Parts: sequence; structure tokens; C-alpha cells
Amino acid sequence: MQESSQVFQRIEKKYLLDGEQYRRFLEGMAPHMELDRYGLHTIGNIYFDTEEDALIRTSLAKPPYKEKMRLRGYGIPGDGDLVFLELKKKWEGIVYKRRVAMTPEEAERYVTEGIWPLPEKQMRKEMDYFMKYYRPRPKVYLAYDRMAYFGKEDGELRLTVDQRIRSRERALDLRAGDEGELLFEEERYLMEIKVPEAYPLWLAHLLSELEIYPVSFSKYGMYYKKRTEEERKRICLQVS
Repeated sequence: MQESSQVFQRIEKKYLLDGEQYRRFLEGMAPHMELDRYGLHTIGNIYFDTEEDALIRTSLAKPPYKEKMRLRGYGIPGDGDLVFLELKKKWEGIVYKRRVAMTPEEAERYVTEGIWPLPEKQMRKEMDYFMKYYRPRPKVYLAYDRMAYFGKEDGELRLTVDQRIRSRERALDLRAGDEGELLFEEERYLMEIKVPEAYPLWLAHLLSELEIYPVSFSKYGMYYKKRTEEERKRICLQVS
């Protein structure tokens, strides 16, 4: 297959909105942002971690440097469709993401057998090191429905809004559908703003006006904390 590798470096900030904040924010940003051509679409991810969940436990401790590995697909991919194996690293608030496209079968062969399907060498070195150091395995499937926007005057300004975040521990295959248990019981929207440098003034003012503030939030982290709390409650019931 053809090589398809991408590298991203940018500032990313997350915001958790209720329904009213979300609707007011959409109204305020309308003159400045435009919905991309995909509209509302579903993104599925397989997150990898060690047997002891070392990656997510480290991430939740909020160190200056952290990294993670995931396999991402858009919609429900078929056997011959492309998915993206990603390494995402964060250092002092700056996100560095490398990803490479391959089919689901190729991704599975690499993760389970170490067979790299592409000519791209640098990405393989990074992936091989990660695999050798952590020995990760698939831990959870996470999906959400996303709306993505870009700036009308500044194309490098990107904004995404995710809703109906859901997870499952079974069927850890992107081709197995996008069903899962909702992480939020109430109406919540996770907004992420991605810029190479500073926010435009209109955006900073709008966030301040609506009292929308940055949060430290990880979908995988929330799933892990929810799962851990459920296990703790189950153990308490068994010993009580």
C-alpha cells in the first residue's frame, strides 16, 4: 500500500460544556468558524496500555511529559479501509502527534506480530521503541460523535466538539461497530481548540463571556477512573 504518514505539533486546550453553554457558543462563533465538509461523524478508537495500565495511570498524575498509543478509524471501517495508528506525546502543554495510515489487518499484524507494512522508517522506529518498552495491548474501545470547525479567516484554527462519548471493553476491533456505554449520564459536550500559537481575540472574549474555562480531561482517563470506581464499589459490596 502507499505510504501515508502525518506529523502534527500544536497547542490543544479542552473545555467541558453543558447544553446551554454549547448552544450559546455555537451562536457566538458562527461569524468566525465554518463546519468542515464531514459534518457530524463518528470516530472510533482502540487505546493501548500495559497490563498494569501504566500509561493512563502516569497520564492522570499530570507529569510534564506523557505519551499514548491508539488506533483510530472514521465511521465503521471495513477490511480494506484505512485506519490510523497514532503516537501522541505531550510536553509542557505542546502536543506532538505522529500517525500512519494502514488497513485494520495491517495494524493488527503489526501490534500482534511486529510486521510493519510501510516503507516509512522514522515512524517505525518510534512505534517499535514504544512497543518494546511498554509491551502494550488493546484495553478499551472509545467512540464519540464529532463536529469539526475551522476558522474562516485563519485555517490553522481548529475546533472540535465531541458528544455521546461511549466505551466498551469487549470487541476491541474498529470493524465491530460503534456501540458502547455512555460515559456521561447528562448532556455534555467536550470541546477542543487547536491552534499553533495564541487564540484570536474574538475567541478569548467569547470563552470569557460564557464562563467557559479549560479543563484537564482525557476520554481514556475518564473511562479508567469510572471503571476503577465501579470495581472499588463492587469489592466493598463483596466484603460488606
